[in-house]
Amino acid sequence: MSGERDLSTLLATMRPELNPGRYVFTTVDGPAPEGLRPVVTVAEPEGLTLVVRQEEADAAGLAYDYVAGWITLRVHSALDAVGLTAAVARELAEAGGLSCNVVAGYHHDHLFVPHERAKEAVALLEVLARRSH
Repeated sequence: MSGERDLSTLLATMRPELNPGRYVFTTVDGPAPEGLRPVVTVAEPEGLTLVVRQEEADAAGLAYDYVAGWITLRVHSALDAVGLTAAVARELAEAGGLSCNVVAGYHHDHLFVPHERAKEAVALLEVLARRSH
């Protein structure tokens, strides 16, 4: 099933949803430690980046600097869709410099924003969706 490509439709129907919990970005040499359930992994020459629940990172003794809220855009976006990431990032940046790390999954886009501002980010994205109808 192919995803949506039309930017107006993507924005109007994105349905941002805040996932429960606090998430951190960490890195390890080699495979992920036993017991971790990463929601994102990225293999880089410098190491394996993991996005995991904060309590899992703490239990494994992993270092991190950034604690995030995880927002899923519930619209099924096509991987070759153009403009969604830019529009979302611009909206959040213009709201007082709210940072946003985006990961594209096969079905949905996932945003990691500062945990303390995650509910604000969802509200801003809901306003953007309403403006896009």
